[in-house]
Amino acid sequence: MEATKDLKFAVLIDADNVPYSNIKGMLEEVAKYGTPTFKRIYGDWTKPTLTGWKTVLLESAITPVQQYSYTSGKNSSDSALIIDAMDILYTGDVDGFCIISSDSEFTRLATRLREAGKKVIGIGERKTPMAFIASCHKFIYIEILKQEVKEVAPSPAVIKKTARKNNAIPPISRGLIKLISDSINDLAEEDGWVFLGVLGNLILKKHPDFDPRNYGFKKLVDLIKNIREIEIDERQTGKNNISHFYVRVR
Repeated sequence: MEATKDLKFAVLIDADNVPYSNIKGMLEEVAKYGTPTFKRIYGDWTKPTLTGWKTVLLESAITPVQQYSYTSGKNSSDSALIIDAMDILYTGDVDGFCIISSDSEFTRLATRLREAGKKVIGIGERKTPMAFIASCHKFIYIEILKQEVKEVAPSPAVIKKTARKNNAIPPISRGLIKLISDSINDLAEEDGWVFLGVLGNLILKKHPDFDPRNYGFKKLVDLIKNIREIEIDERQTGKNNISHFYVRVR
């Protein structure tokens, strides 16, 4: 994880395209990267389909923005979110944006925010189109946040075994091993070793939706420990029992 706790984020939520059931988990995820200074949600609050959000908004101090649906079948809240994002970009003094939606309509917005030098995090369901995912620096699936809520009593080994049995978590594929191995080779010095933090940053640049939790592991180091083709070395820094991990292809 990058040392970005002091970054200020604008969190903009598309109420029509994400479930309200785990909004606290989404905000806690954003808090890992910085402090949410703007928290706004967009939708037509006259619709009965959005009534479930009301209690959640109060508990999480999220400001609702009303946007009437002027045309049947059109999501008018998209344009309101985009306009607010651009206003905040030029006047809000933020370091990054978190767009919570599964809608590809925000692809150009995410790209524009990145062009302006802002960090862009996306949160949405697995059905989110790849174009929107690729336009973000990092994209997090809501499904893995839901899975974390359920992981209370069982051990991690039991959770992974059960989840994979139910096809909830994909296994470690040859494609994933190749992605990690190729990334190590891209960065490796003459001795072949690469600092794990640098490796994680490169993989995210290649695949913004990469997350060890997609495969049932809390951290990248836990995932790599389960890949036989990759060697891992824990090195003590000599400071407060802090250690760094380095990896190389066997």
